[in-house]
Amino acid sequence: MKAVAVQAFGGPDGLAVIDVPVPEPAEGQVLIATEAIGVGGVDAVIRSGALAAYGFRDGHVLGGEIAGTVIATGPGVDPKWAGQRVWAFTGVGGGYAEQAVAPAETLVPLPAATSAVDAVTLGSSGAVAHFGLRHAHFAAGESVLVRGAAGGLGIMTVQLAARAGAAAIAVTTSSPERGDRLRELGATRVLDRAGEGTADTYDVVIDVIAGPELPSFFTKLNPNGRLVAIGAVAGDPPADFGKQLFTAFQKSMSFATFSANTVPQADRSAVTADLFAAANRGELSPVVHDVLPLEQAVLAHRKMQAGEVFGRLVLTPSRS
Repeated sequence: MKAVAVQAFGGPDGLAVIDVPVPEPAEGQVLIATEAIGVGGVDAVIRSGALAAYGFRDGHVLGGEIAGTVIATGPGVDPKWAGQRVWAFTGVGGGYAEQAVAPAETLVPLPAATSAVDAVTLGSSGAVAHFGLRHAHFAAGESVLVRGAAGGLGIMTVQLAARAGAAAIAVTTSSPERGDRLRELGATRVLDRAGEGTADTYDVVIDVIAGPELPSFFTKLNPNGRLVAIGAVAGDPPADFGKQLFTAFQKSMSFATFSANTVPQADRSAVTADLFAAANRGELSPVVHDVLPLEQAVLAHRKMQAGEVFGRLVLTPSRS
């Protein structure tokens, strides 16, 4: 079968389409014929080589989020899953392929009205956004700033904050045009990438970007404000980034990171199912930037690297 692997860590051109054996589902796993594969920021970080210390090696197949049909079940898995359309989380790789294995515990059945493309647009991003806001102890009536709002995580955070009753939702983005689109999704204030545009401060900052500019966003917090990093597409913050918190000690601000790995799988699956249902009711909008053939994964990563993506990039296998 066809898969896309990292042949050389670094830029997008290090990806290549290769032939690999069809994987066999092990204990607790299923084999899925993929219909849609989400392309995420973590894929780009792994491809860049920034996570080499975690054991990623040449030949690694990217992709953690897929949707498709279960075609085989491994030992210990209810055979009733076979033939069902599902969303699944494969982990840190294996998804950029015509067929992929995933833990059965991650499976979420797809409603008939939910396309595979919409599923990988809403699923993981929506769950991280949901639990990220919860990690920040966000409450209705509070104000939120979403840093890096034009990607999948940011767009879902904007929509979920609006749905939960935020008093104001500010976003950072790279152009007025993107700002207009974010307003349509629930944003009320549009700032530039540095967070400039108003002197307002916020109860919660949800940060998808991190990187060297993260400390400057502590100045955007109200007293008792909380900044939660749910992504790090620009890399780690400076080693001394916490100094800003101590400089404003009397404001009682706080900083936290959030990873969905700390949420029980059953809770993640329940939220993902709720997201699909909400989208089918018209309460959430899956925002898809482009759908590309699996063989064009390099192009997808070039688009991400160029910063031209608004929403989700999705790959689809082209079976003859």
